[in-house]
Amino acid sequence: MILRKASARAALLLAGAAAAGGTAQAETQLERGEYLVRVVAACGNCHTPFGPAGPDMSQELAGRLVEKNEAFEAWAPNITPDPETGIGAWSDAELKTAIRDGLRPDGSLIGPPMPFVFYRDLGDADLDAIVAFLRTVAPVKNETPASVYNFPLPPNYGPPVESVTAPERGPTAEYGAYLAGPVAHCMECHSKFGPAGPMISTHLGSGGNEFHGPWGVSVTPNLTPHADGIAGRSDAELIAMIREGIRDGKPMLPPMGYGYYAKMTDEDAQAIVAYLRTLPPLPLPE
Repeated sequence: MILRKASARAALLLAGAAAAGGTAQAETQLERGEYLVRVVAACGNCHTPFGPAGPDMSQELAGRLVEKNEAFEAWAPNITPDPETGIGAWSDAELKTAIRDGLRPDGSLIGPPMPFVFYRDLGDADLDAIVAFLRTVAPVKNETPASVYNFPLPPNYGPPVESVTAPERGPTAEYGAYLAGPVAHCMECHSKFGPAGPMISTHLGSGGNEFHGPWGVSVTPNLTPHADGIAGRSDAELIAMIREGIRDGKPMLPPMGYGYYAKMTDEDAQAIVAYLRTLPPLPLPE
C-alpha cells in the first residue's frame, strides 16, 4: 500500500499552492513514481508479459520479448526487485544510469527500442520517483534472454547526464513536450525510423512506422497539425485517442498503451495535445 502524507501536511501544501496561484500537487514521491510507471510512461507496455487477455499483471514488469525483426531481437528485461533476475541487486545510482544513460552496472550498453534519446531529458525528481516506486513492486523471478542486435551499437548515447530540471507541471505545450518526449516517448514511435533510429530532426511526429504483432500490422499515425495528421481533430477527439484508443468511433490497434493512458490526468492529456498543436506540420512519410 502506498504511504500517504498526513492530512495536515497535505492541507499545508494545498494552501501554499493556492496562495501562489499554482496547481496543488500534494502527492508523495511514491505516488508520483506509480503514476509515471503505471500511467504516463507505461513501462509495463514493454516490460510486462502478455497473457491471452492482455498484460499478465501477476508478472508485472518481469520482462518480455518486445520486438523480433531482421535488425534485432529485443527483450525488455525484468525490472522487478528480484535480486537474481531483476534489479534487486542494483543500487539506485546504477538503476538511474541504466534508465537515463543506457548503461548497465557492468558497463554494457542497453539497445533499442529503449528510447534513450528521450530518457536523457527525464527530470531528476521524476527519475528519483520512478526508481523509488520500482523498489516497491512485487519481485518476480523471471530471467529474460539477452537482446540480439544485427548492427553495431554506439559506444554510448552521449556524455553522462548530470542533472535535469523538468518544466513546471500544467496544461501547457512546454510541459506537454516533456510528457510526450522524456516521459511517454510518444515521439519515438511517431517519428519515422531511419538507420539510426527515429528521425526526430526531420520527421518529428509524422508517423508512418509499422508494428507487427498478434493484432496484425499497425502504422503509427501522423501527430503533426498537417492535413495528414491532426489538423481536423478537436482536442476532445485527440484525448479520446490517447486515453481510450478510439478514433472515429472505432478501436485503435496496439502497441500503444491505451490501458495505461486511461488513467492519465486531464491536465496531462491537455498538455500533450497543446504540444502536438505546436509541431511543424509534416506529411505522412511515403
